[in-house]
Amino acid sequence: MNKGIRFTDEFKQDAVAQVVERGYAVSEVAERLGISVKSL
Repeated sequence: MNKGIRFTDEFKQDAVAQVVERGYAVSEVAERLGISVKSL
Protein backbone atom coordinates (compact mmCIF):
# COMPACT_ATOMS: atom_id res chain seq x y z
CA MET A 1 0.00 0.00 0.00
CA ASN A 2 1.56 3.22 -1.15
CA LYS A 3 -0.08 6.20 0.53
CA GLY A 4 2.46 8.76 -0.64
CA ILE A 5 1.54 11.98 -2.36
CA ARG A 6 1.77 11.89 -6.15
CA PHE A 7 3.35 14.88 -7.85
CA THR A 8 2.88 15.82 -11.49
CA ASP A 9 5.82 15.52 -13.85
CA GLU A 10 5.73 19.29 -14.31
CA PHE A 11 6.00 19.85 -10.54
CA LYS A 12 8.95 17.46 -10.33
CA GLN A 13 10.76 19.03 -13.29
CA ASP A 14 10.32 22.53 -11.89
CA ALA A 15 11.53 21.50 -8.44
CA VAL A 16 14.67 19.89 -9.87
CA ALA A 17 15.28 22.85 -12.19
CA GLN A 18 15.25 25.22 -9.22
CA VAL A 19 18.20 23.30 -7.79
CA VAL A 20 20.13 22.31 -10.91
CA GLU A 21 19.59 25.29 -13.19
CA ARG A 22 18.92 28.16 -10.79
CA GLY A 23 21.33 27.12 -8.05
CA TYR A 24 18.98 27.07 -5.07
CA ALA A 25 19.77 24.78 -2.14
CA VAL A 26 17.78 21.54 -1.99
CA SER A 27 16.62 22.35 1.54
CA GLU A 28 15.46 25.81 0.47
CA VAL A 29 13.42 24.49 -2.46
CA ALA A 30 11.92 21.68 -0.38
CA GLU A 31 10.86 24.11 2.34
CA ARG A 32 9.38 26.55 -0.19
CA LEU A 33 7.38 23.75 -1.84
CA GLY A 34 6.27 22.25 1.46
CA ILE A 35 7.90 18.86 0.90
CA SER A 36 10.66 16.97 2.64
CA VAL A 37 14.25 17.04 1.45
CA LYS A 38 14.00 13.27 0.89
CA SER A 39 10.98 13.75 -1.36
CA LEU A 40 12.90 16.24 -3.44
